[in-house]
Amino acid sequence: MEKEKEQRRAVGGQALFEGIMMRGKSRAAMAVRKKDGEIHLEEWDIKTDKWYQKAPFIRGVFNFVIQMKDGYKYMLKSAEISGMMDDEGEELSGFEEWLMKKFGDKLSAVIMSVGAFIGIALALLLFMFIPTWIVSGIQAAARSVGDYDIQVYRSLIEGVVKIVIFVLYLWGTSKMADIKRTYEYHGAEHKTIATYEAKQELTVENVRKNTRFHRRCGTSFIFLTLAVSILVYSIMPINSEFFVEHLGVGAFVADFLRVIAKILLMPLLVCLSYEVIRVAGRHDNILTRIVSAPGLAIQRLTTKEPDDKQIEIAIAAVMPVVAVDS
Repeated sequence: MEKEKEQRRAVGGQALFEGIMMRGKSRAAMAVRKKDGEIHLEEWDIKTDKWYQKAPFIRGVFNFVIQMKDGYKYMLKSAEISGMMDDEGEELSGFEEWLMKKFGDKLSAVIMSVGAFIGIALALLLFMFIPTWIVSGIQAAARSVGDYDIQVYRSLIEGVVKIVIFVLYLWGTSKMADIKRTYEYHGAEHKTIATYEAKQELTVENVRKNTRFHRRCGTSFIFLTLAVSILVYSIMPINSEFFVEHLGVGAFVADFLRVIAKILLMPLLVCLSYEVIRVAGRHDNILTRIVSAPGLAIQRLTTKEPDDKQIEIAIAAVMPVVAVDS
């Protein structure tokens, strides 16, 4: 019985452009709605038996990187299959023609690499540099007004700023038409997994009745990582003043070095958060409910109620996975 529960809990997914990717212990699949209404389905084997994918704490960072890499790859692929990147009837600009001639069939890979770089840079700016600069500004203002020192609360304030930015970012993207549709597919993914975990037949009618909120969601994981960062950075304070006093650098450079030090601690945060969300997804008690509550609340922004066609996509994506892993 416990083994069967573990098999069902192993199924996870990701919303794509007009589609969904599902992953199990040994199989993954992607279903995408094409412009003509047909469903494009791809299946492939995955390996999750490496020691670094199973070892507690270590597995978190490796599985996170693997899932991010695969997720971005199939996100781009879904955009091509769904027709989002079609430009029929539109005349190519000189720059677009140059790109086509220069890279040819490799253009998608180039776009994926550039997009990944921009995404990482934006994440560092929003969740590392901006919170650090904001709190440094507050610190300077506090000292100028009354010689107040907020250093002891710095990690907490930065963490709160990160969470506020995160929530505002999700709220803003939820207002964009294309992203809103992706959030609807996200809801379909969660509802389908909930139906499977409840041992109900995977039909549109059954899926429609289930919840669109899930404890093991990537949104919850990101929020949890932000929350864990407050605790870790409070226990292991990385003060800009340390760099100023011992390296003789200015305040701006000291803040930059503070961010670099925090980036080096990111694998630790990911590993801790991964273990916490695994426990929260496998147990139902007062503690796990408290841990899961903020992430579930934020999923009100990142998941929307899907229509029946979107649910069909989710079922199509999960069926090959559960057929192999059941």
